[in-house]
Amino acid sequence: MTYSDPSLTVLLADYENAAHADAIVTLLDTYSRDPYGSGKPLPDEVKAVLVEELAKRDFSLCVLAYLGEQPVGLIIAFEGFSTFAAKPLLNLHDIVVTKDARGKGIATAMMAFAEQLARERGCCKLTLEVLSGNTPAYKAYEHFGFAPYQLDPNAGSAMFLEKKL
Repeated sequence: MTYSDPSLTVLLADYENAAHADAIVTLLDTYSRDPYGSGKPLPDEVKAVLVEELAKRDFSLCVLAYLGEQPVGLIIAFEGFSTFAAKPLLNLHDIVVTKDARGKGIATAMMAFAEQLARERGCCKLTLEVLSGNTPAYKAYEHFGFAPYQLDPNAGSAMFLEKKL
């Protein structure tokens, strides 16, 4: 499946396609360098194995966006499972749009593409995480229909936590 308009192409990345693999690594490195990423480049050892490791996981997928021939957007997503719905879900783990391409509807086009893929896979929902200080991204996700996760409003919204190993 490919989404395309005269200037924007959104497609499912092929991990064996060298140009796609290069775009995935380059765009994720761009995101990593951003203050909303880690603020530093991806380590060389990560760059060397990233696409190979993604390809080993049947539950991973990457969506790429191109303006002409230039890669400008990336979503790295992983299929999970909702026990309450007994159906798969798709987590949009990394969402990247290059600085010069922001504000052109690229993230919206990629999320719409990912949503279509999720529907085709029988997923019950899309999920993502966003830093509380990343107001532009939060507003874009909210505009696309994302909302804080709650089972019962009286219990509050879910919080994303991690434990590094």
